Amino acid sequence: MSNQTVTFQKALDAVESLPEYQQENLVETVRHRMIEQRRDVLAKNIRDAKKEYSRGEIKRGNVDDLMRELSK
Repeated sequence: MSNQTVTFQKALDAVESLPEYQQENLVETVRHRMIEQRRDVLAKNIRDAKKEYSRGEIKRGNVDDLMRELSK
């Protein structure tokens, strides 16, 4: 399937052609991969935020501090 465009319907048809136990395995595999992708994005965001904080590009404070900063 590399270099081919697969429509959603074609993907569904392909999945439905699998035995039930393989469909269940596929669903679990996709679910786990999506979770891992979200973790990777979150981890990258955390790393980026830590770098920005260490460079002084991020300020700490509470809501009142934020509101004061925004009103300047």
